[in-house]
Amino acid sequence: MLSKVATVLVEPATMFELGVVCEVFGLDRTDVGLPAFDFRVCGQYPGVPLNMSTPGIKVTPEFGLDGLRGADLVAIPASHTTRDYAPEVVEAIRDAYDAGATVLTVCSGTFLAGAAGLLDNRKCTTHWRYVDALAAQFPLATIDPDVLFVDEGNLITSAGTAAGIDACLHLVRRELGSSVANAIARRMVVPPQRDGGQRQFIERPVVECRSDSLSSILDWLTDNLAEAHTIEDLSARAAMSTRTFARKFAAETGTTPVKWLTNQRVLLAKQLLEETDLGLESISSRCGFGSSALLRHHFNRVVGLAPVDYRRRFGCMTTQVGSV
Repeated sequence: MLSKVATVLVEPATMFELGVVCEVFGLDRTDVGLPAFDFRVCGQYPGVPLNMSTPGIKVTPEFGLDGLRGADLVAIPASHTTRDYAPEVVEAIRDAYDAGATVLTVCSGTFLAGAAGLLDNRKCTTHWRYVDALAAQFPLATIDPDVLFVDEGNLITSAGTAAGIDACLHLVRRELGSSVANAIARRMVVPPQRDGGQRQFIERPVVECRSDSLSSILDWLTDNLAEAHTIEDLSARAAMSTRTFARKFAAETGTTPVKWLTNQRVLLAKQLLEETDLGLESISSRCGFGSSALLRHHFNRVVGLAPVDYRRRFGCMTTQVGSV
C-alpha cells in the first residue's frame, strides 16, 4: 500500500531532488484516474524556511517531524554529506522506518538514511561522486557505485539527480502497478522504466600511483594503449620479476595491470566516441582492443552501454550516428 508520503528536508535542501519527489507523489492527478497521495513536506520546525542549495531560494515545510508518523513512504532528497544531522530528524526517520514505512533516498539523501542506521548490512547506492565518502562513513553498507538505484524492499536508494525519478517510478510500479507508473511517466515526459541495474554515467579518472616507482610505466602505457602489452614485457621494462611487478602494481594502483589497461582503453574509447566520427574498427585499433567485437564487450561491461548508444547520447559530431 502506498498512500501516505512524507518527504523530510534538512538544510541545505536541493531543488531538483525535492522536485522529483513532489512531481511523482505531490501532484493531484485524480482527473486522469490516478490515485491521490497524502503528501507532506516535513522539517524539524514547521513553518520555518529552510535554505536550499540554490542561492536565493528557501522552502518552508508545512509539517514538522510528526508528519512522518503513519507514512507509508519517507522520501529523503539530497542534502549535505555528513553524520552531523539533528538527532530529532534522525530519530523521526528511524521511528517511521520501524513502524513500517519504506524509506527512499535521492542522491546524497543516502547519508541521512545511513545516520538513521538503515544502511548497515544492506545494499545501497548514491551519486558516484559520494561513493567513497559513503563507504568511509558507513563501512557496514554494501555500496554499488554504478547502478541507478537499489531496491532492498523497505529501503530504496538512488543515484544522482535524475536517477531519483527512476527510483520513484519503480516504487510506484512495484506498489501500484505498471499502468499507474506509466501514466505518471507520460505526464512527466520521461521514460516509464529504466532498470535499476543500468550504469550511472561515471567519469572514471585515471588511477594514479601512490608512489613514484611506477609512474613512468603508467605514463608510457597511457601513451601506447594501441600496442599489445604482456606482464613479461612490462615487468622487464620496470626491471622487476613478473611476480614483483604484479604485486607492486596492485599495491600502488589498487588493481591489476590487465584491468588497469582495459579501463584506460575504455576511457580513450569514450573520448573518441564523444569527440570524433571514427568507426568502431578504427577506435578499437587506436585503443588496443584489436577488434570492434572486443571493444563492444569491454565497453559494455565497464560503461553499461553499447558504444553506438553511448555515442548517440554523448557524441558531439554531426555525422556520429551513421559512422559507427
